[in-house]
Amino acid sequence: PQKTSFHRSQTLGYKNGFAFSRLPTVGIGGERLYVNQLSQAELDELSNMRPTLTYGQAKQAPPSGFIPAHVAFDKKILKFDAYFQEDVPLSAEEHYRIRQVAIYYYLEDDSMSVIEPVVQNSGLPQGKLVRRHRVPKNDRGDHYHWKDLNRGMNITMYGRTYRIVDCDPFTQVFLESQGIELNPPEKMVFDPYTELRRMPMRKYVTPSDFDQLKQFLTYDKQVLRFYAMWDDTDSMFGENRPYVIHYYLADDTVEVREVHQQNDGRDPFPILIKRQRLPKTFVDKKKTFPSCVLEISDQEVLEWYTAKDFAVGKSTTLLGRTFFIYDCDEFTRNFYRDKFGITDFQPVEIQKKPLEEVPQVIPPYNGFGVLEDSLQNCFSLLPKPPRKDIIKMLENHHKVLRYQLALESPNPEDRKRRFILSYFLSNDMISIYEPPVRNSGIIGGKYLGKTRVAKPGSTTENVKYYEPSDLTIGSTIEVFGHRFVITDADEYVLNYMESNTESFPAATLQSLRDHFRPRQVVKETANSDIPTLGTSKQELDELIVQVQDELKLHEHLNNKNIREAFLQCDEDGSGTMDKTKFLGLCDSLRVPANAFLVNKLIDLCSRGEDKINYHDF
Repeated sequence: PQKTSFHRSQTLGYKNGFAFSRLPTVGIGGERLYVNQLSQAELDELSNMRPTLTYGQAKQAPPSGFIPAHVAFDKKILKFDAYFQEDVPLSAEEHYRIRQVAIYYYLEDDSMSVIEPVVQNSGLPQGKLVRRHRVPKNDRGDHYHWKDLNRGMNITMYGRTYRIVDCDPFTQVFLESQGIELNPPEKMVFDPYTELRRMPMRKYVTPSDFDQLKQFLTYDKQVLRFYAMWDDTDSMFGENRPYVIHYYLADDTVEVREVHQQNDGRDPFPILIKRQRLPKTFVDKKKTFPSCVLEISDQEVLEWYTAKDFAVGKSTTLLGRTFFIYDCDEFTRNFYRDKFGITDFQPVEIQKKPLEEVPQVIPPYNGFGVLEDSLQNCFSLLPKPPRKDIIKMLENHHKVLRYQLALESPNPEDRKRRFILSYFLSNDMISIYEPPVRNSGIIGGKYLGKTRVAKPGSTTENVKYYEPSDLTIGSTIEVFGHRFVITDADEYVLNYMESNTESFPAATLQSLRDHFRPRQVVKETANSDIPTLGTSKQELDELIVQVQDELKLHEHLNNKNIREAFLQCDEDGSGTMDKTKFLGLCDSLRVPANAFLVNKLIDLCSRGEDKINYHDF
């Protein structure tokens, strides 16, 4: 209990920069050590070395040599012959393709690669299909091992299945040395389309006894010339075009040259068909054979064009175009006369085919603009305004026929509306104006601008417009869906029609005369010298009847309302009223006080200069 020092001695030392351990010289707190104690490891070592201390150091066996895998299996590769099948969806000759590959397995790092032998002009991406690496076997992270490979089995790498059919001798010896039983080898499957292309059909062609050199030496620089026409009028913008056909006797070739004329508007290409042998009859072949992109050889043609296929007055089809031969030159006539015995070389007169007139189809009117003005767009790309009758415009300048109209409508307010129709004789246009009426709730003004109005039932092909002969008193006209009744007209209308009776029907003129006859009677009475107050009862009755007929045209007038208005304004009940006040009241009640007949009646009802008896009125 009295011990106060618990220090331990230093057991770690350094010598030449290396750490080493040593035995303690004193105990804890500096106490004296009576025995030099050994550690447990030293005691175990001494117990194991007892035979060595007795018999001496034993000889140790040499260590076995370690050879790593990349050294032991360096350049040792297992090779397997395989193939895979590939679909060909867009081909008529083949539906699938067989591609042969070689699978290499590298023993040094368990990697694999797939290589397809490169075939020149195959059109396929060949060579290294799968680069060298460890190929995954499944989704659990396993990789292919050489124990998984054998002949006669399928192996799938990245979604493509390969069929292993055989292996090389080294691979066979290695797998058998490892205790793997190999399957028997299989025959390699070849691509059927490649084998078909590789084995061409044998054709035996008997050599001809025709001497082409003799033909060339005999007919060199001798050419038959034919004049022909190509009729292309059946197609759009087609025409009859002249051509010259040359037949070269030296090698049986044909050339077609164009004939250009001055200002014909065509590019100066001299040749339509270059000099070549032209096929006449082809060998029967499939419709899918692409003859348009291949050179024509003797295997595809049964018969070629020769000199006997051309004759004056006959048609010949060359590469799809039909040429009519109508004449030839003198050398050609002599050749056919000596060679074939033909003597008929009468030229054929070519008559131009008359152009077929195509009827112009005018589209229906769409309602925009004036019909005649819109129709000009169908005749020209840059439309011109329609022609105007200048003589008619000069003769009828400022001549306007005016009529009064009433609107036909189920609405009572619209039936009271009155309109002024103006017919312009210079251009046969119509405008409608509505005089404004105070406190009517309807804004007057221009109702229809100047335009030509078509009659009901007329079509765009046969348009009939309103004329002055159609505007009679009491007739109904329809203007763009609105119906109006003609109730009155200017006296100028009657005067104009009477001065031009040959231009208007008798019914129209008679309706205007019947309408204006009462007014003319009143005018004659007013202009006579008979005093107003001395008018006979018969004349007064006639005047009243005429005024009532005139006022019937104004349907808005009400006799009861007029009487009540006069009684209210007559404060003293005398039955008379000042003329100024009377005319103002007539204006507020919309009584046509300015009409000639009504003014005449007001004069009859006057009492003195400024007084009017409204009871008599």
